[in-house]
Amino acid sequence: MKTGQQLIADIDACKTAAGTCAFWWLGQMGFVVKLGGTVLYLDAYLSDNPRRQVRPLLHPGEVTHADVVFGSHDHGDHIDRASWPALAQASPGARFVVPRSVLPKLAADLDIDASRFIGLDDDERVEVGDLAVTGVASAHEFLERDPATVTHRFLGFIVEANGVTLYHAGDTCKYEGLETTLKRWKLDVVFLPINGRDAKRLAANCIGNMTYQEAADLAGAIRPRLTVPGHYEMFASNSEDPQRFVDYMRVKYPHLAVKLCEHGERVTLLPRDESV
Repeated sequence: MKTGQQLIADIDACKTAAGTCAFWWLGQMGFVVKLGGTVLYLDAYLSDNPRRQVRPLLHPGEVTHADVVFGSHDHGDHIDRASWPALAQASPGARFVVPRSVLPKLAADLDIDASRFIGLDDDERVEVGDLAVTGVASAHEFLERDPATVTHRFLGFIVEANGVTLYHAGDTCKYEGLETTLKRWKLDVVFLPINGRDAKRLAANCIGNMTYQEAADLAGAIRPRLTVPGHYEMFASNSEDPQRFVDYMRVKYPHLAVKLCEHGERVTLLPRDESV
């Protein structure tokens, strides 16, 4: 498992030609993605916590190369408020893409210039450098709107760049219309939560996501080139065995590729005419 400067050096050294990308799992729904020369941090959870079963792979001050930082919703393991100011200082050119519903509060609470934030809502598209980014509503566990802005509290993101299209779901359950929305794109990589939900967790304010079966069925409907499960292993009380997801995909959707990531290890998606 690469961590610290070894991981940073691997990201920096990685070259991704047109039609390819590389990514590294940081734990939970946190991924670093490299598309061409652009480095993305998606839901990177870098703060330490005694309940973490996987220690942070990076200190935010080590992240000097981030071009775009995504936060899918205002929970600490997705928008890491404790880490973002140091990350913003270490990567002074980075922009921060967040749901519009949380933008005013983030800009007020964090020591980050408001001009560096980009707010999105469902089905809104923006260009950020070489990226085209579209917001996709997420249901965590419901499709909730902020009463002040009437915009969605939880988002996923479609990112298009370097001849690659990826979908990062953030935290979500399946809901009517999600498959139809995602089928608008020919997806190369999708990052999906699989930890599920139940009454005990919800009663403890641990808001749930798709079960591993639901995540598999979503992948089966939208047929990406590669499906990557996330949101397991970090907290003992809110996890799932990812092998169950892999086995279900193998039996039900054997034509679709799946990748279980190792923390901090590079995964490379090759061009469409080559294998993953």
